[in-house]
Amino acid sequence: MKNLFLRKRPAKSQSGDEHQQGETPLEASTESGENTYNNEHDYPTSETPLPESEIASDEVAAAAVTTVDEPQKKIKPKKDMLPPYDGPVLEVRNVHRSFQTGSRIIHVLKGIDMEVNPQQLVMLKGRSGSGKTTLLNMLGGLDQPSSGDILFSGQPLQDWGDRRRTALRRKEIGFIFQAYALMPLLSAWENVELSLRMADVPRAEWKDRVGHCLDLVGLSKRVKHRPFEMSGGEQQRVAIAKAIAHRPRLLLADEPTAELDSKMGAQVMAVFRNIIEVEQVTICMTTHDPTILEVADHVYEMADGRFIR
Repeated sequence: MKNLFLRKRPAKSQSGDEHQQGETPLEASTESGENTYNNEHDYPTSETPLPESEIASDEVAAAAVTTVDEPQKKIKPKKDMLPPYDGPVLEVRNVHRSFQTGSRIIHVLKGIDMEVNPQQLVMLKGRSGSGKTTLLNMLGGLDQPSSGDILFSGQPLQDWGDRRRTALRRKEIGFIFQAYALMPLLSAWENVELSLRMADVPRAEWKDRVGHCLDLVGLSKRVKHRPFEMSGGEQQRVAIAKAIAHRPRLLLADEPTAELDSKMGAQVMAVFRNIIEVEQVTICMTTHDPTILEVADHVYEMADGRFIR
């Protein structure tokens, strides 16, 4: 047992050198420079270190190769979403829309046919529940018909995917809502500018375009005011400026004068007629106010999901 704890003594070779049994002495000579060690991995290498000038030139060459090999991001040219078309801005052909609530099916639209020509002011007249808003949502691609066709500049919206319809709304359609839909903490200027940001309009165009749109609706002196600092008519005019800022082809308005008195409603309709001439935009709106029908180019009256002829 005592011998187990004894340390093995190195054995002597015939030449008299001592080394441990079972081990082979390293034959590397650090003095000769033939073998060196890598500091990172401690692996022997037979290569001679390169001069700093050569290392620097190799790094530059490697960087150049890396730069060439990296794929360059190509900027895709901007393409028009819609090809040139001389026909109506909107065509609605035998459109039906149904909703299912439990086991019951509700028919909201029952065979709608209509046309909206360029630079027209078209009104959808009818009582609440007649289907006006449902039809307006489908004209803007927010909803899809159960059957029938809706053509925007000759293109069938019901055949497009959600992403393509979203891009169409962002660039080619402006929306005006009954509740104005303004950002409460932003000024009139910033609300209109927001529309340009969402439509990816170049930043260099923002200042001139925002100023032009607010001047067009008669609010050039109220640009710094927030919505709660303005009247209902002024808020609606800011909403109009916001809707036309990105130069859409079509403007859709859901009862834009419903919350206004007769005087303010007349001002909003005067703004509509003005922007049709200046911006060459087409407007389709819903209303149940008979006092503003006289300014329309065409009126479709709805009742129970159908047009009354």
